[in-house]
Amino acid sequence: MPARFKPQPVFSQAPGVWAEINKHTVREKISDKLGSLIASGILHLGDELPSERELASLLSVSRETIRGAIQTLAAKGILEVSHGARTRVISQKIDTQKIGVTSPSAINSYDIESVHGARLLVERAVVAEAANRIDDETLLRLERSLAIQKEIAQDPVHFLICDREFHLAIYRCSVNPLLADFVIDLYTFMLEHRRIAMSQPGAIERSYRDHVEIFNALSAHDSDAVTAAFGRHIDRIYSTTVAIMDASATKSDP
Repeated sequence: MPARFKPQPVFSQAPGVWAEINKHTVREKISDKLGSLIASGILHLGDELPSERELASLLSVSRETIRGAIQTLAAKGILEVSHGARTRVISQKIDTQKIGVTSPSAINSYDIESVHGARLLVERAVVAEAANRIDDETLLRLERSLAIQKEIAQDPVHFLICDREFHLAIYRCSVNPLLADFVIDLYTFMLEHRRIAMSQPGAIERSYRDHVEIFNALSAHDSDAVTAAFGRHIDRIYSTTVAIMDASATKSDP
């Protein structure tokens, strides 16, 4: 009697198919992430991107994934890839791209006092929860990020890319994905001013020290210490952003 046919899952018959789908999905996610760096104001028109190796390290993915993501944005006319030169931003026409729940232009329409108050209220609750839920893999990512941050203390743009990944990794530990996305939106507020602030002497070092304090509290799963450390960090961001906005207003006032 012939053996009874037993249907096999399609991916078991073609194991390479699933790998290709997964690779494509990761490439799209990194493409969106690079796009959000432009949309939020971390990267400006004419800016050169870090090298593929540096981006792979900053974003914790392979160089192949970075290359594919860059090619995706180049095909859309956002980036320019030239042989023997760094990839450059040639268009910022992606402002409608959402970062978390909304777009950078939408979150930037609020006043700084409102955003600061929201960050203190919501972000501290999210990171307190993160202290209890964070796993060893995320802690290792944060530790690697701190090592990179220490090496790029003279490069505000690279530091902000790393800073964003550091914060987002913590926010994503929240059990509530909507709250995590909302905090990501708050983080993107007036990033072009933060970029200026990070160019000031000692600014990167101060942020790095804040991050070390946050990491130590997370490693100890101490929600009170994490809440306090984030409160100080948020206050520092607020005060430096206000200073930049005041200086900009004074310069433009005839």
